[in-house]
Order: sequence, then structure tokens, then C-alpha cells
Amino acid sequence: MGERDGAEIFRAENLTRRYRDGGRDVLALDGIDIRLERGQRLGIVGESGSGKSTLVRLLAGLDRPTSGRVWFDGTEITDLPEKRLGFLRASVQMVFQDPRSSLNPRMRVGEIITEPLRSRLVRRQLADGVDHARRLAEVLAAVDLPPDAGTRYPHEFSGGQRQRIAIARALAPHPEVLIADEPVSALDVSVRAQVLNLLTDLVAARGLTLVVVSHDLLVVRHLCDQLAVMRSGRIVERGETSEVYSHPQTDYTRTLLDSVPRIRTSGR
Repeated sequence: MGERDGAEIFRAENLTRRYRDGGRDVLALDGIDIRLERGQRLGIVGESGSGKSTLVRLLAGLDRPTSGRVWFDGTEITDLPEKRLGFLRASVQMVFQDPRSSLNPRMRVGEIITEPLRSRLVRRQLADGVDHARRLAEVLAAVDLPPDAGTRYPHEFSGGQRQRIAIARALAPHPEVLIADEPVSALDVSVRAQVLNLLTDLVAARGLTLVVVSHDLLVVRHLCDQLAVMRSGRIVERGETSEVYSHPQTDYTRTLLDSVPRIRTSGR
């Protein structure tokens, strides 16, 4: 554990996000307060439209709240212009749901993975003279892809491999936080466990803070030690994952848990 483990890394107060959709006013977030400590693994669950993805986009500085405030590592980011968000762009990386749409099909994998290192904002935060070829080799090995993967195109890989490429890209700038938005929902069931195990190992080995958005409570239980349950733009329950599973405090959480398939064990 590093000396900064346990320190607050994200804080949000009274976050509200409204937007217009087809002429109607939509309240996506309704007065959210949330705090996350460095090294925690937080799962955010809830039905479609509960505000999960909106919340993490605000935490990552990819969207701005209608009202409320957001801090990252003690710095308020709510109203900072993009040119002053280099520290956030280097420190917080996202892995999206569908690697087919998040990876540029016209770029070779090596270019895709090292793209964050070429960002002007990110370069300012990294040590001078980052060796892109060396970093590419490091992250390809970390996600169990062959060394020559960087010379190929995304369409030459399976869905599970493409998600590994997306994870490698997120790791390239040495982030402190990974935000994974439905990271395995687009994958075949046969490869989901492999990607989940990879994420678990990478987060542990690098001491990362992890935020996972998912409608699948089994995914969150696999990856996360903390759980936040969202409904209609609000957090209705928050606690240790094992405690929420064992003793849910709201009818809504109980309904979500009742929908999780039960796995029978043979006792062997």
C-alpha cells in the first residue's frame, strides 16, 4: 500500500444533470453525493436510464453538471477549461462497452494504444521522452496479446482481444483510475470471465482505483469491493459489496438481486 492509499480521489456534491431529449426535459442525475478513496473498487449498478453512465462521465470530466461540484484528487474540476484538464486526462482512463465502436478501424493497434501518449494535454503530465515502442510492448504483454499485435488492425482480432486492446490503450499513460462502462456486456459469455479476471489482476498489480458501471450484478461482484445502487438519477444504496448482497436495505436493491442467476455448486 502506498502512502496515499485511502486518500480521497473523487468527490462529488449535489450533482444534477439535465438535458433535452426530443423536446422534453430529462433529469439524468438528481442531487448525487459520492466519495471514493484511492484504491477502492466501486461498482455502480441500476436499470437502464438510472444515471450510471452520466455519473461516470461527470467524474471523468467528459461532461459538465447542470449544477453541483466535482473534485479529483483535491482539485475541483467542475468548471475547469479543457486546456487545464491534462492531469485528469492522464490519470483517469475509460474502457467502453463495445470495442468495435471505440477502436478506430483505420488505425493499426499500436497507433491506437499509444494515441493517449501523443495527446498534448497528456504529454505535459508524463515524463519527457516516453518511449512509445517500449510502452506498447509493456501493455501488450500486460493484457496477454502477442508482440506483433501492434502492427495489425482491430478487425483482425476477436471481440475479447479487441477489449484487451482497449484495456491496453487505457493503461498506456500510467493512469491512477480506470472507469469501465459495461466492459464485458458486448462479449461472448465464453470470454467474459477471462476479461474480468484480467481486469482484476491488472487493478491489483498496479494499485489502481476502479469504477465499474454495469447492469450485471455478477460482474460487479467479481470486480468490486464497494457497491452503489442507482435509480432514477439517485444513489439509493451504498456499501460494501458483500454487505449489500447479504443485507440489501431497499426493495429496489432486493429486486435487482433477485434477478441475478443463482449458480448451484456440487459441494466438491
